[in-house]
Amino acid sequence: MAFGVKRAELEAWKKRADSGEVAFLTHYWLDDRFPDSKTVTKAACADIEKLAAWGATYGFKPEWIDKRHDGYPHYDLFGEIQRTVLKKEGEWDQLERFHLNGDDEC
Repeated sequence: MAFGVKRAELEAWKKRADSGEVAFLTHYWLDDRFPDSKTVTKAACADIEKLAAWGATYGFKPEWIDKRHDGYPHYDLFGEIQRTVLKKEGEWDQLERFHLNGDDEC
């Protein structure tokens, strides 16, 4: 279950992903499979080859890309890797907004 995203944020994320940029969208998220995670960041790009190349810089495998028909190709990031990627990508607003800077649960 996803929540905490405004329509304008979602539309801006889609526009960036459609333009070939690796775009980041963080939101609150509850999933029984990941009980220690309260947020997820979706790193998306309409260009799957570009997304896979970007992911490789973090050690992500191309087969980890979520390619659902109703969404944008993306990696789901949570936990420590979520913090690491958001910091390296300079996504300070998302780190602050979702309290992901320190030892807070994410």
